[in-house]
Amino acid sequence: MFSYSTRNVARLSLIDSHLRQELVGARKPQSHALSSGIFPVMVQFQPGTSCFNNGVNHLKSIVNNYAHCKMNQSLPRFSLQGGNLTATALEDLCANCGDVKKIYLDREFSVLLDTATETTRAIELQEEDATGEGVTVAVLDTGVHPSPDLMEPEERIIAFKDFIDDQEEPYDDNGHGTHCAGDVAGNGQQSDGEYAGPAPNANIVGVKVLDMMGAGSLSNIIAGVDWCMENQEAYDIQILSLSLGSPAMDPEDDDPLVQTVNQAWDAGMVVCAAAGNEGPSEETIASPGISQKIITVGALDEQGTPDRSDDDVAEFSSRGPTIDGHTKPDMLAPGVDIVSLRAPDAFLDQMSKDDQLDDTYIAMSGTSMATPICAGVCAQLLEKNPELEPDELKKQLREGAEDLGLEANIQEKDQ
Repeated sequence: MFSYSTRNVARLSLIDSHLRQELVGARKPQSHALSSGIFPVMVQFQPGTSCFNNGVNHLKSIVNNYAHCKMNQSLPRFSLQGGNLTATALEDLCANCGDVKKIYLDREFSVLLDTATETTRAIELQEEDATGEGVTVAVLDTGVHPSPDLMEPEERIIAFKDFIDDQEEPYDDNGHGTHCAGDVAGNGQQSDGEYAGPAPNANIVGVKVLDMMGAGSLSNIIAGVDWCMENQEAYDIQILSLSLGSPAMDPEDDDPLVQTVNQAWDAGMVVCAAAGNEGPSEETIASPGISQKIITVGALDEQGTPDRSDDDVAEFSSRGPTIDGHTKPDMLAPGVDIVSLRAPDAFLDQMSKDDQLDDTYIAMSGTSMATPICAGVCAQLLEKNPELEPDELKKQLREGAEDLGLEANIQEKDQ
């Protein structure tokens, strides 16, 4: 039985849909939520430094007044402050802090799993000597294993940031992020070039925002994007690849991760995000892929042949329209049985032994794979024309894509 306070808070307009459902018990509590009626939240304050500072101070006083509450991640760039709060503390905050704009559940995001280079025409660009040279792609995922395909003959993992265990050296205890990094920029060092990504000379920045099980909090993912923006110049980060998602329940202008990736886009970073793996149902595009600005990538099934005539959308690939009624995804990239790098002994490596090709490579499927392949093609285009702004690159990418004759909300018809 939920208390009056819990249900009362759930009715407040300042509470987002995810938090409202958890408050009233409409869904199973998130794995990272505490079992004692304490809710992990991200409080968004009104724009402006003074509003943020006043709001944080007010939240601190509430945390001090209520047992078991605490402050968490602070992200002033986005006017967000994390915390663990009881329903009563949430009610107090909503009623007495005029600087609060919205309160979001610090919800869980997860990896989106379920002959690629040739299909994307990356080989044609490689024949023009476009290999991603000098372009840096940040892969926000489960980490990255320092495979020879990323480290030889030159080290191309140029930075690593860990928001899970705060380790300094690159690692990947899940394996998903390593596969994605290889999808972008593996050079096929250990396969005589057979399993190379579109941008085999691009640099990789590994940003670990997901744990060993492939799950992570909204706050850590936003913190990962924030870190990339803070270090954009230091590492010349030009592209963000996000093969992760969470069900979209609120409009894009009321989704904090969408707001975050939009700011990164406006700061000059190309953002590629997975459409999701909830197909073939319509209206299943995941957050942050619902953003109109960024490049949302669905998965193409090449049917295991080089023949383009039998290519089709993967059954699992999420379809549009978005929750706001916008057409998505923006394009499809190969996402079925994609061969890329293993992270030896990582969680997925142990769980997917039948998919291992050898000691180095493993096959995986999902819009998770399509997204970094698209990011790799973006790296090739940026090498050819470093002055391209994100909107210009997206336009060029879409204009260069092949129209597969599919209906809207599977792949855009004007490509």
